[in-house]
Amino acid sequence: MHLSDFDLRQIDVEYLRSLSPEQLRVVAEKLLLDLKAARELASQTPQNSSRPPSSRAPWEYGEADAAPEEPDETLGEEPWQEDASSAAIEGEPKAADELQKAEAAPVRKAGKQPGSPGVGRTQTLAPTERREHFPEQCGAGGLPFEAGAPAVAYTARQELDLERPASGAGLTVAVIEHTHYARTCRCGHVTRAEPRRGAPQSLWKVELSEWHLVGPELLSLILSLTFRLRASRARVQEFLHDWLGLHLSIGTLQQCVLEAGRAVEPREDQLVEELRQAEVAHVDETSWRQGATALWLWVFVSTEVSLYLIAYRTAEMLETVLKDAFPGWLMTDGYQVYRAMKRRLRCWAHLVRKARGLAQCLDPPAQRFGQAVLDGLSGLMQAVYEARESPGRDLVSECRGEVEQLRALCQQHREARHEKTRALARELLNDWEAIFQVLAHPELPLTNNEAERALRHWVIARKLSFGTRTVEGSRAYGLLASVIDTCRKRQQLPWGYLAQVIRARRAGQSAPPLPAAAAIG
Repeated sequence: MHLSDFDLRQIDVEYLRSLSPEQLRVVAEKLLLDLKAARELASQTPQNSSRPPSSRAPWEYGEADAAPEEPDETLGEEPWQEDASSAAIEGEPKAADELQKAEAAPVRKAGKQPGSPGVGRTQTLAPTERREHFPEQCGAGGLPFEAGAPAVAYTARQELDLERPASGAGLTVAVIEHTHYARTCRCGHVTRAEPRRGAPQSLWKVELSEWHLVGPELLSLILSLTFRLRASRARVQEFLHDWLGLHLSIGTLQQCVLEAGRAVEPREDQLVEELRQAEVAHVDETSWRQGATALWLWVFVSTEVSLYLIAYRTAEMLETVLKDAFPGWLMTDGYQVYRAMKRRLRCWAHLVRKARGLAQCLDPPAQRFGQAVLDGLSGLMQAVYEARESPGRDLVSECRGEVEQLRALCQQHREARHEKTRALARELLNDWEAIFQVLAHPELPLTNNEAERALRHWVIARKLSFGTRTVEGSRAYGLLASVIDTCRKRQQLPWGYLAQVIRARRAGQSAPPLPAAAAIG
């Protein structure tokens, strides 16, 4: 039993001197347990625990990290990062009247406040191209208009887009002026040529509309800066102003991201269907903030699909994506929800690091157990690597002795007094079948690196942005991350495809299918 903080506050030198030898021995044992636990916690690194590589301080990186013995693993279950704007500052407590004022003050939501005056567009650009739009038939009677029938311009709008040269490099900003005309039918009805606007949806507040300042190609550049370069809206705004001479508001940039998310939403079904047909899939999840709500960013990865979803960390999430009839192998970590999957693989890198952590701890029995597990797993991993070079070997029979010896060791320590020893032994026993499936199928992966490498980029983005704020924003983020990473897995540029999708969806057409994988060779 460990001492609590309340207990430790009462223990000082005078208290220890007042104890009898027997009482002092009991207190010393508890203090020793606490000291070892604290030292072990302080000595944890990404190589001997589930701490993510990003948790190390800059000065902790050395030459030894340039060529790690094994690939970086878990991004794991990280504690929430506190927003700098809301972090508490240590110091004197606030006065009672200040606290009352702070509690009584209404919480101000981010963004433009209701009732605040609007601001129109101030930048004036000379058009480089003009396009005229005429109604083709009467909106009431359906009679077609005669060619050259008189028309009156009733409104105009500008669209900013990028043009790629036919040859060579470079981008040109196109300022397209759209003029919309109205015609009067013989029946007396006036019909206007109006930009198409998509039907509203309950989730999406943003609409898919041809009436948009930002064209498809420019929008895809904004997505590239936002999702691949992790630039904030303010930094994207600065880039467009400094390099392209365009001034777009933060609200316009945010609308672009949300509109793109809504545009690609129909392609999610294609991603899910292709994922369910995969022979091997990897899954992982990491913490994510949606405003004040604690959610998780899930990733499902196969050879040609990356699917991201922001949701709660529940079994229903796994069932929704993969269903019960998933025919392939699913590589996972030790999260107990995954145990419901029938054809499951278990990441060995997690187990190796935990065993190494025990081998480096301060408890001698735990050290011996950790070293024995580390040696056993290392030997079996080497056997798997050799079997991949020499197909046809029966590893199940060849390694039966080592496996049974390791199982007996885990059974012996499943009730160990040392907490981490007991936890590792039980984890191995609970996932025994999933861990050693690879002996029967050496061609299967040993680690969950595919999913964890996929998450790494978005974890960095989360640390910069502190997550998303709304359900709509989370939905758009997951959809766009899925499309971008899937295109890159297939060695296809996502930006041209995204511009194609946005152009089609604004015109009321269905989203084109995701591009197939590029031929190699």
